[in-house]
Amino acid sequence: MNGALAGKIAVVTGATRGVGKGIALELGAAGATVYVTGRTAEPGPLPGTLAETAAEVTALGGTGIAVRCDHHDDAQVEAVFTRVAEEAGRLDVLVNNVFSAPDLAAWLNRPFWDLPLTAWDEVLGIGARSHYVASVFAAPLLFAAGGGLIANISSSGAAAYQQNTVYGVGKAAVDKMTADMALELRDRGVAAVSIWPGLVRTELLAFAGRATPDGRTVLDIPGAGEFDLAAAESPRFVGRGVAALAADPAVLTRSGRVHTTTDLATHYAFTDLDGTLPGEVAAS
Repeated sequence: MNGALAGKIAVVTGATRGVGKGIALELGAAGATVYVTGRTAEPGPLPGTLAETAAEVTALGGTGIAVRCDHHDDAQVEAVFTRVAEEAGRLDVLVNNVFSAPDLAAWLNRPFWDLPLTAWDEVLGIGARSHYVASVFAAPLLFAAGGGLIANISSSGAAAYQQNTVYGVGKAAVDKMTADMALELRDRGVAAVSIWPGLVRTELLAFAGRATPDGRTVLDIPGAGEFDLAAAESPRFVGRGVAALAADPAVLTRSGRVHTTTDLATHYAFTDLDGTLPGEVAAS
């Protein structure tokens, strides 16, 4: 993908760490200028800051630009795209990734009647609503570029029970929004897709992981079982899927649909950083 996105302008929301950071890095490795948004400007309990992500994007061959933004605040979101308009005049790729994963951790596998009402607002707000708001402000810039891509990071929780009721509703809303946006955007040359990662080895999951006597690191999810993080995909595996879509001149043929990261890897012939597909064992 080196140079495949040279000259392209991208915005990745929630890119301080995790999936958003992995996507930003791969877009940068393909040569794009990447505006990365998030709230973390200073180091905290989890590794990663906006400035660090932007610097890594630049080190990989792109241009990383850190923009502090609280996606609860529509005015701050609008300011992100006003800045992109002033500095670049257009946008080629919007990745809607921002999500309140640390908040969700306290609500895992709890029935809806046992959750605070604020859980609905947080999961649906920093998720479906934040993706919608960013897309509204991004649309004129995508039109100015003559077309482009909106990638909404979703989950198989849209179709099968995962985590809790509000999580599933939020992800289903993202997928429905993607399908309907795709219809409205098609004549403008803008594709909209939902992407379902698998289990991703984020900083949050690594922090929550447990070492086993046989040397593995596993994640215990109440009510769901034990997951071996060695079989998880890296955040950059997700990023490689987004970068491949962004570089595909026929991306409109994939618009309006859900794409798993493994399906994208098969279609575009890429692997994770260790040369394997998630779940495979790397060669020693």
